[in-house]
Amino acid sequence: MNRKSTQSEKADLFKKLHYSKQMLVLPNIWDVTGAALLEETGYQAVATASAAIARANGFQDGEKIPFEQALNVITQIVNAVEVPVTADIESGYATDLQELKINVRKILATGVAGINIEDSDAKTNELLPVDLQVERIRLIRKVAEKAGVRLFINARTDVFLKPGSLTNDEKLKVAIERGCAYADAGADGIYPIFVQDEAAIAALVNEFVVPVNILITKGTPELEKLQKLGVARVSFGPNLQKAMLLAMKTSLKSMKEKFSHSLITDVLV
Repeated sequence: MNRKSTQSEKADLFKKLHYSKQMLVLPNIWDVTGAALLEETGYQAVATASAAIARANGFQDGEKIPFEQALNVITQIVNAVEVPVTADIESGYATDLQELKINVRKILATGVAGINIEDSDAKTNELLPVDLQVERIRLIRKVAEKAGVRLFINARTDVFLKPGSLTNDEKLKVAIERGCAYADAGADGIYPIFVQDEAAIAALVNEFVVPVNILITKGTPELEKLQKLGVARVSFGPNLQKAMLLAMKTSLKSMKEKFSHSLITDVLV
């Protein structure tokens, strides 16, 4: 019987995938079925989407789902597959550093190989001070090291997500400053969510010494183009779930309005 990989071995593999010639594509899922399907179809890692997990369990995004409930879903996903799993933990469900330390230990106990941690305050929806986020990333790294887990920390910056009064060039400058600070603090990757401009993406890839993760949404350059720009990793956030729900809605409307089941049964094998 083949020996199962340890948590740190999965984390090492997950990190290695960011340095492959082939860009790492992570269609974020929200349950065991999705995780198993990704593994079955040859994806080398699984990523969760916090918004999708929340929606699937009757909650809004933004740390509205109880943390323990989210942990339970993540644990089920990790146990369902052999490939590495990275979990979106939003801002860490923590009001201070002590609570973050406790929550990181709980996250590590699920068996994940990596996490996404964002630099927005869940209560105010404003960007956290960069010095505080640096301290938070250092704490996460320290807790993981103490636990003997080589956790992949994907540090998300929400600069491009916030409307604010900054110009695009100013947002790029702030994103670079934050990303560099996060990498220096121990982040393994930088996730400048919602950046879409090709020149800005190229600049971010050039500035950071760690891999860059780009969100795939409407208006994002195609995968082949992103790979040429040097992007190491792409993820879909809640967009895969949204697309599936829209397809389901189309089938339901067809069955109700046309009194036909073909949109459902024609795809069955």
